[in-house]
Amino acid sequence: MATFITVLQFFAGLSLLIVLHELGHFLTAKYFGVRVEKFYLFFDFLFPMPEVAKFSLFKKKIGDTEYGIGWFPFGGYVQMSGIMDESMDTEALKEPMKDYEFRSKPAWQRLIILLGGIVVNILVAFILYALMAGIWGDSYVKVEDQPHGIYVDSAAASIGLQNGDFITHVDGKKIKDANKVKIEMLFSLADNITYVRDGQEGQITGISKTFYKSIIDNQSIVLFEPAALSVVDSITNQTLVENGVQSGDKIIEFEGQPIYYQQDLAILKKDMPDQIVEFKVERGNDTLVFSTQLDENSAMGFMVRDDFEVTRVKYNILQALVAGPVKSWETLVFYVRQFKLMFDPVVKGYRQIGGFGTIAKLYSGGFSWYAFMAKTAFLSIILAFMNLLPIPALDGGHAVFTIYEMIFRKPPNEKFMYYAQIVGMALLFGLLIYANGNDIFRAIFGK
Repeated sequence: MATFITVLQFFAGLSLLIVLHELGHFLTAKYFGVRVEKFYLFFDFLFPMPEVAKFSLFKKKIGDTEYGIGWFPFGGYVQMSGIMDESMDTEALKEPMKDYEFRSKPAWQRLIILLGGIVVNILVAFILYALMAGIWGDSYVKVEDQPHGIYVDSAAASIGLQNGDFITHVDGKKIKDANKVKIEMLFSLADNITYVRDGQEGQITGISKTFYKSIIDNQSIVLFEPAALSVVDSITNQTLVENGVQSGDKIIEFEGQPIYYQQDLAILKKDMPDQIVEFKVERGNDTLVFSTQLDENSAMGFMVRDDFEVTRVKYNILQALVAGPVKSWETLVFYVRQFKLMFDPVVKGYRQIGGFGTIAKLYSGGFSWYAFMAKTAFLSIILAFMNLLPIPALDGGHAVFTIYEMIFRKPPNEKFMYYAQIVGMALLFGLLIYANGNDIFRAIFGK
């Protein structure tokens, strides 16, 4: 059921963004008098081969435009008269130019049409983030509001971090949200971090790119997380209640091993499903001993007390309208920094490129309107950025040719544009195969 909900959200979000993106091209084309021959959600051919497996799941012609849903369920397109696009229709370009064709329009109009889809994707992100800000506001955790600092794993310990540290700066940049420390470190390949330990400030320098490569290659590495004391909060195991365990009890020992943080307890019991265990708790000035049977997931049957403070921000309508573009810009910067890791010769982030399976995982974790809107807004920013790349066959590639024409007062050679389109589509097809191949490899081998 969870997988079905994830897949359903993925297709709903992706389909919405594709339709809106193509609507941006469609509306600007119609405004400038360009005939739109096709408006398709998904491809009615095996992308990027326009003559292979051509058929539609649905189509209906209204006026000059055929509206349809293709069978290849990733992407979509608007086919305009007089343009070299996904259809690779060169025959029409050999005929005399007509006033309703894309190529007959001034370069500045063509540029607006080409960028129409990208602009709509950005506007969608603006609107979604503004709605989220207005309805739910924002929240973050200040570094100083983590009362117990961080809990580190072996990777973080290897560079000198310790349990209880408070990371305050990454590459000299002050941290506002403690939950984003790892992202700041990773995406900037930070050379140094500043921390506070036992009230004293310290610094770790010379962090190597090899360290970050190991984190990217092994996504099971946690690095660090907010430390939590092993204090019982709500109890879900009735046996614990009957035995006398109470909310507020602090677990100090488990199977003879001392416990301070909840993470210590989680590590010790993780491989003990269905076993009967003994543990000690501290209650005021008393020390009490209890025993219980773990369940099949090694859970004891209680929730840990969460004692760090979350800062919540509320927005009025005007503030939310400003927050939308601001959050969109922050998301774009976040993604560009992530994108740059692909080209680092040491980190080799390109090995982690994912396809549709990776995108679908964005929507995992059940359904809520907040999560759906946040993930769809993020995906809209990704689509805008990717389509802006100067690759022939993408909007950005077409835009580059148009800008060239605006500068040099003549269009690029048609033969050159034809072969550039072929190269661009081949490049996209290769990337499609590589990215989805990575998804399949990880699904099979778990890497």
